[in-house]
Amino acid sequence: MPLEPVREVERLRAWRGELPAAHRYTVGPAGERFFRELKEGGRILGTRCGRCGITYVPGRLFCERCFDELSDWTEVGPAGTVEAVTALHLAADGTRLPQPVLLALIRLDGADTVLLHYLDEVPRDEARIGLRVHPALKPAAQRTGSILDITHFRPV
Repeated sequence: MPLEPVREVERLRAWRGELPAAHRYTVGPAGERFFRELKEGGRILGTRCGRCGITYVPGRLFCERCFDELSDWTEVGPAGTVEAVTALHLAADGTRLPQPVLLALIRLDGADTVLLHYLDEVPRDEARIGLRVHPALKPAAQRTGSILDITHFRPV
């Protein structure tokens, strides 16, 4: 019996409610190298697949397309291009933010994947796909080895 497309969403099985979940994300060896270089050198590194030619940012241990091991680390960016952008009006807890916050998917120069991060120092109506941007880094002494060592991306 072939599956048929869902045409009436109301007929789907569902339950309403909340499922609280707490978790801790560990960065692993590839993330460790990525964040250490961001903290200590202010550089953004990716890994390149010799078989597929894909450069992943942040770097990974294996290619998500062909599953080859990735050991070729390369510097990317720091400039990049906005691939998608959205404005957040609500915080994660559902409360209204005092000012909308822009988030963008950014393809750094030399990378084939995108990085999600804040977009700032640009009027909301000028934030667009194709905008060239550059990372704003915390001063070296304030970096902790987190993606937030990049405070945001701003127009070039």
